[in-house]
Amino acid sequence: MTESRPLPVVDYLKIPEKGEPYLEGYRCKKCGAIFLGERNVCSKCFARNEMEVIKLSDNGKLHSFAIVYRSFPGIDVPYVSAIVDLEGGGTIKGNLINIDPDPDKIKFDMPVKLTYGDALGRKDKEGNSYLSYFFEPA
Repeated sequence: MTESRPLPVVDYLKIPEKGEPYLEGYRCKKCGAIFLGERNVCSKCFARNEMEVIKLSDNGKLHSFAIVYRSFPGIDVPYVSAIVDLEGGGTIKGNLINIDPDPDKIKFDMPVKLTYGDALGRKDKEGNSYLSYFFEPA
């Protein structure tokens, strides 16, 4: 019997056989723009076949946030939806955890770090769990 491994919630979350999970991005070798998701053409300078795969930083700064008070059934609210500028490039959306959803306690440009954890207990048809990424104060 094989041990069940969690599944990534998004294609750009990589879970290596050995080692820690990480987020994968694509950097244009012509202009340096960084994107999530596989692509052959740079959306900034339109260079074709100049994209290289990179490991995105686990650290960044809070660019923007919203406190969500209404969501889908089964999703606990309130929670903090955040946009983070990663060190070295790349901007990504995720939930900010381990902080009160209070605008007086959340500061723009505050340092945050990536953390990985179970995706709210969700499972696929075969019972496999999902691994997600979150941000927390650094």
